[in-house]
Amino acid sequence: MFGMFETGIEDITLGQIIMLCIASVLLYLAIVKNIEPFLLGPMGFAAILANLPLTGSTDPGGFMYIIYHYLIKTSIIPLFIFLGIGTMMDFSPLLANPITFLLGAVAQFGIFIALGVSVMIGFSLDQSATIGIIGGADGPTTIYIASKLAPEILGPVTVAAYSYMALVPLIQPPLIKLMTTKEQRCIQMKKLREVSNTEKVIFPIAVTIIVGMIVPSAVPLIGMLMIGNLFRVSGVMDRLSKTGGNEIMNIATILLGIGVGFMMTASLFINIDTFKILLLGLFAFIAAIACGLIFGQVMWKLSGGKINPMIGSAGVSAMPMAARVVAKQAAKDRPGNIMIMHAMGPNVAGQIGSACAAGIILGLLA
Repeated sequence: MFGMFETGIEDITLGQIIMLCIASVLLYLAIVKNIEPFLLGPMGFAAILANLPLTGSTDPGGFMYIIYHYLIKTSIIPLFIFLGIGTMMDFSPLLANPITFLLGAVAQFGIFIALGVSVMIGFSLDQSATIGIIGGADGPTTIYIASKLAPEILGPVTVAAYSYMALVPLIQPPLIKLMTTKEQRCIQMKKLREVSNTEKVIFPIAVTIIVGMIVPSAVPLIGMLMIGNLFRVSGVMDRLSKTGGNEIMNIATILLGIGVGFMMTASLFINIDTFKILLLGLFAFIAAIACGLIFGQVMWKLSGGKINPMIGSAGVSAMPMAARVVAKQAAKDRPGNIMIMHAMGPNVAGQIGSACAAGIILGLLA
């Protein structure tokens, strides 16, 4: 009358057991170590769901399958996260000192350096571009590019991107000390000017139009980032700003973690390429920080020693962690030296720069 009740115990594979352990590590990092808990938490739990046998969660029609194919692969969720990020961003430091935009732009060269190295060791051009974008230290952009160009490596590149973003306080300081002198790190920069509300409102509109004309492929990312920022600075759309930065951002983050977890099955994740991607992602991140510091030295020289070169390390878009690391290092080398706002300029510029770099890559390859 009834068939034999089937359990997953006899069907679980060694690969799935390994993935359950990896998922547990992600949950440990999120809950115990407080490393990117809002994404690594959902992602880690979703990885458990994806690797339990016979559940049907990842089969066509399963809920994880639907979330991935209709919300992640179509890039809807990463774009809504960009909207949420925009509602939280303050571009005032960049507007007060526009030259720091160059630091955020130059830091993106790390993306293309890592792209070249990835091609040389055997990854396809699409995969290499996806790996390289990790250097921008921007998780949603990495997911956006992966979903467009190389969805087969979405899981590893997402884990790499968010892990290295979380490890900014460990990766950034040694590079700062290696590539700057203590005398340079002690430089005090003059106080930034006050930015008017009119400038703040014009900025997101102007950036969208300019980027749209120069790099059309970047418009989805830049457009969502800037409309979120316009909600914030307009002064008349507070309700939209709060919704974008809270409810929409939280829902999108949960769905993003579940969708990425769909790609963390044993068959897709456990291979030598995953290990290579994790190493290349670290290289991309280091290269981006180094490029920012090199150009920081150039600006220090051209300014006659008035610009502290270590703010170049904040050119990656790990916001605001990268800027906080610079501020902490400055205060350590010279107590009372307040650098947070100066570092925020290249930091928010890096957010724009990584989106533009993604647009360039998509325009060339998609």
